[in-house]
Amino acid sequence: MKRSIAALVLTTSLVVAGSALAQGKLDKVVKVGSLGDQSSLYADIGGPGSAVTAQMAIEDSGLLAKGWKIDLITADHQNKPDIGTNIAKQWIDVEKVDVVVDLASSGVGLAVANVAKEKNIVNLNSGSASSDLTGLQCSPNTVHWVYDTYMLANGTGKALVKSGGDSWFFLTADYAFGMALERDTAAVVKANGGQVLGGVKHPLNNSDFSSFLLQAQSSKAKIVGLANAGGDTTNAIKQAAEFGIVAGGQKLAGMLMFITDVHALGLNVSQGLNFTETFYWDMNDKTRAFTRRFNEKYKKSPPTMVHAGVYSSLIHYFKALEALGGNPHDGAAVVAKMKEMPTDDPLFGAGSIRADGRKIHPAYLFEVKKPAESKYPWDYYKLVATIPADEAFIPLEKSVCPMVKKS
Repeated sequence: MKRSIAALVLTTSLVVAGSALAQGKLDKVVKVGSLGDQSSLYADIGGPGSAVTAQMAIEDSGLLAKGWKIDLITADHQNKPDIGTNIAKQWIDVEKVDVVVDLASSGVGLAVANVAKEKNIVNLNSGSASSDLTGLQCSPNTVHWVYDTYMLANGTGKALVKSGGDSWFFLTADYAFGMALERDTAAVVKANGGQVLGGVKHPLNNSDFSSFLLQAQSSKAKIVGLANAGGDTTNAIKQAAEFGIVAGGQKLAGMLMFITDVHALGLNVSQGLNFTETFYWDMNDKTRAFTRRFNEKYKKSPPTMVHAGVYSSLIHYFKALEALGGNPHDGAAVVAKMKEMPTDDPLFGAGSIRADGRKIHPAYLFEVKKPAESKYPWDYYKLVATIPADEAFIPLEKSVCPMVKKS
């Protein structure tokens, strides 16, 4: 089965790429659009920092020295799908943008994926979490980098159930990302012998979690799963401490957390939290070297996994353009070439892109250090477990992406 799927991917890639090259429209001009949250609850994990890593990728690609012209523009989607859609259409039709990156916020990410397919550009999504991007809503124009809701559920959810957290209650952000994360985590909890006792949905960018936390507390669930992100997660954790939820015996599970969230909470509050990421700035010499360069331009924090994904995805995109001999301005053809080539960069190491558009690499289960264990600024994580690349994401044979044909 795996050999049949691989053969299908390679054949499709070669046919699509060959068709684009036959049109003879190659040039060495590229415009990159970094579309993220520049000012609200997801700004720290993407937004301004994503623009920095996009520019770093442009410079590190080596294409500028070879005569390529590569421009970068940025915009704020304000976490609203209609605004993100309008910006993307304007960029493509007027600004001639070839590739869109970042896209933190699944509602925006899913909407822009549709625009990318309609307009035939490349969509490199590092910020959205919904596994639907490579599921029922997969596209020949989209590659989903870094993480997704299946990976988060499979990493953190499974680990907590197996360590005794077999009853759950969810606090869920009321939009595409939160619902996908709750759905995927609940499936993992049940598959591993746990049970879901209930849940409640809260508005995006919420400030008062008191009523939601009271419901979680009264459920008596061992695990309160936070199916949200950014400012919503940190607000919920801070207020949970005020309500004495952890002191009362329940455990919080931040299903999607970033190093910026840990910093905002402080180690006194966040110590002991477990969560899954695919990048940590202090993982090895290569990630530390990249962080030093990043912090020369962006001093607010080390790079998050979204920032890292923007860099990594663009590096591979530029390699594909060079392998094609130029830019065909044909998104499906470029993505097909990207799938044909193995991925490799200093932040995620070696990997690949599957037929459904899912970028494959290892994931890591981390635990937040106690204050006494942290030896220098942003020294926040200790590695609990490494999840191999072939286990971190949903198996291709179980994919519901219409582009994946089973044999």
